[in-house]
Amino acid sequence: MTQEKTIAAFNGYIMLFVFLILFIGSIAAVLNTGNPIWGIAFLIAILILPGLILVNPNESRVLLLFGDYRGTVKKNGLFWVNPFYTKKKISLRARNFDSERLKVNDKLGNPVMISTILVWRVMDTFKASFDVDDFENFVVVQTDAAVRKLASMYPYDNFADEGLDEDITLRSSMNEVSDALEKELEERLQIAGIEVLEARIGYLAYANEIASAMLKRQQATAIVAARHKIVEGAVSMVEMALEELSRKEVVDLDGERRAAMVSNLMVVLCGDRDAAPVVNTGTLNH
Repeated sequence: MTQEKTIAAFNGYIMLFVFLILFIGSIAAVLNTGNPIWGIAFLIAILILPGLILVNPNESRVLLLFGDYRGTVKKNGLFWVNPFYTKKKISLRARNFDSERLKVNDKLGNPVMISTILVWRVMDTFKASFDVDDFENFVVVQTDAAVRKLASMYPYDNFADEGLDEDITLRSSMNEVSDALEKELEERLQIAGIEVLEARIGYLAYANEIASAMLKRQQATAIVAARHKIVEGAVSMVEMALEELSRKEVVDLDGERRAAMVSNLMVVLCGDRDAAPVVNTGTLNH
């Protein structure tokens, strides 16, 4: 047998009733008659009792007979099986696993701290019981391995100075990264009969030794991007102002005056602080 086999066990309530009849009846018969033959009924009752199993919702019992796999009971209720069966309980409920924060290197070699949240459950009790040594520990180890592999496949973030043009990053593409992690875990945990219900990144940050430097770098990148937008907008506004002045013939500007006006407008529009007006009571050149 190399795969799970679901079996229907005998009704346990009937066997419980039979046990009570034999157990109580044999004791009463021995006390009343003193005939030891009724002891056989007592022994049969005692033999019936170990065969009773209670299966709760979303639980299962894996049955073995002297090392030979006989099947799995998944239906919930009270059942009776061969009393010589070895009965192993395996929960089929969904379980959460919040991994420890691991220090790994991303695609660019930057150390990052990362953890994952995994929701899983046992689907194949045969594989979970016999294809791996300890399926719960197997989930923990393989999850850590999958997270390390995933982190090495993507950069933490995009930086223009590195010439990197990645569509998927660990920080900004959480959905895509979670899908890739879930697929990786499904392949790894399939051998243990484990179904991956959900897998996503629970924690992500630069490692402490580079966190401060990378924060400054992110701030610098944001400042450069903001300045780029400001300059682009300022040039458009200056161009529009010159066109409107020329079209409405408000003032006739030669090259020197035009250059001075452009310079003043760019300083006002691109400056970090509010412009301080200067009143010129002379000519443009004095």
